Amino acid sequence: MMTEDAMWRKSSRSNSSGGACVELACSGDLRGVRDSKNPTGPTLRFGQARLAAFLEEVRTGRFDG
Repeated sequence: MMTEDAMWRKSSRSNSSGGACVELACSGDLRGVRDSKNPTGPTLRFGQARLAAFLEEVRTGRFDG
């Protein structure tokens, strides 16, 4: 479970006008991903290796519509 004191970091690709931004945080062995516009909403949780694999899939465009 992500702890309440997890330090969330916004994507470096984020800008001041909002946009489709995500935040990442580390909590023990877990890595969290959430929508920066909805910080109290759902959080995806991954182990470090799974997050690395997920991010690689995002970079290659696997989830592009």
